[in-house]
Amino acid sequence: MSTSGVFARVVAAIGAGAVAWRRMQGAQPAPAWGNAPQIPAAKSQGAIPTLKMPTARGWDKGQLPTAAPGLKVNAFAAGLDHPRWINVLPNGDVLIAEATQIAGTPRSVFHYAMQATMRRAAALGVSANRITLLRDRDGDGVAESRGAFMEGLRQPFGMALIGDTFYVGNTDGVVAFPYTAGADRITAEGRKLVTFKPDGHWTRSLLPSADGKKLYAGVGSLTNIAENGMAVEQGRAAVYELDLVAGTSRIFAGGLRNPVGLAWEPTTNVLWTVVNERDGIGDETPPDYLTSVRDGGFYGWPYCYWGQTVDDRVPQDPAMVAKAIQPDYALGGHTASLGLCWMPKGTLPGFPDGMVIGQHGSWNRSTLSGYKVVFVPFENGRPSGPARDILSGFLAPDEKVSYGRPVGVTIGPDRSLLVADDVGNVIWRVTGA
Repeated sequence: MSTSGVFARVVAAIGAGAVAWRRMQGAQPAPAWGNAPQIPAAKSQGAIPTLKMPTARGWDKGQLPTAAPGLKVNAFAAGLDHPRWINVLPNGDVLIAEATQIAGTPRSVFHYAMQATMRRAAALGVSANRITLLRDRDGDGVAESRGAFMEGLRQPFGMALIGDTFYVGNTDGVVAFPYTAGADRITAEGRKLVTFKPDGHWTRSLLPSADGKKLYAGVGSLTNIAENGMAVEQGRAAVYELDLVAGTSRIFAGGLRNPVGLAWEPTTNVLWTVVNERDGIGDETPPDYLTSVRDGGFYGWPYCYWGQTVDDRVPQDPAMVAKAIQPDYALGGHTASLGLCWMPKGTLPGFPDGMVIGQHGSWNRSTLSGYKVVFVPFENGRPSGPARDILSGFLAPDEKVSYGRPVGVTIGPDRSLLVADDVGNVIWRVTGA
């Protein structure tokens, strides 16, 4: 074994010991969920914070996630290469962004160990840098046709079609390509609309406005709590607004550590996002969250969390803390809530209007969380009750292996729910039983 491999195992063993020690200190805190979560006080985890992640195993033949009562699930497509995000075109074509995080230069001992752990969990590796096109021509709920729609991209994630222009959220910016309806492939040169800094939180989700004149993009931070200084974080931890008519872009809202999925609430036309919060101060502290996004709003990162709870590890700016907006709905600590889509009432039997959230799952708490697809009901434009599971069973009961990890979620061309699983390399399709 190489020296680096031995080092990684030693650091991982130290992290595992830290997990065991913390679990011996008492009962685990209650999950921080909902409109008024009980968030434990911050508790520093030291130089080597909790580091725990299951080994990626994948699904056995015939094995499926667990669907909620009244629902059933089938594989819409399998054998993909780290599928992360889904976009459905007007003609029913289903596009899948296949990409993964690429290892950078370790910034600390913990960062080195984190990368080693992520490799074992299939969360770090060689990126396919491709968008694949899937078609279900016979309508049986299984895609029998697939092909490379676009290749040679830079960690593609978000996708959007507006008129005859197809937009891709690469890690280093948004690129526009000409599109012809029904095309099997795009090979034309793209036109870059805005440049983003790569690395760190690399995903770039996209969401068009209803009138097609604007495009919104999520851009995460480089680091956990701006430990390398705010200069390298400029232009990050934000949701951007691109004015496609004027050809300009601006930060629409900031202080969002890692805003990933974006969705419109249709009765109010308000933008919502799911955000991954900071690490290193507890299993449930602070929770990831679902929130409406105000134009010009600031949501606290890195100075504070869940409103104006100060993070004393960070050099403070009282003026920024004073303006921090409290999020709307807590999603549990470190659930890695990534996917987000609006699901109208009746899409799945027994489910009202609300938001579907793909929870990729934790790697940084003593008892794992997430690893499921959940639903948050809405009334009058706001979350209105406790979350419900749609899909679970992605994580083995002993937490040692994961069969899959859900990411992107969207409504399919047949009004099913489609879910991207980047460990199982599957697109799952959920319908009524």
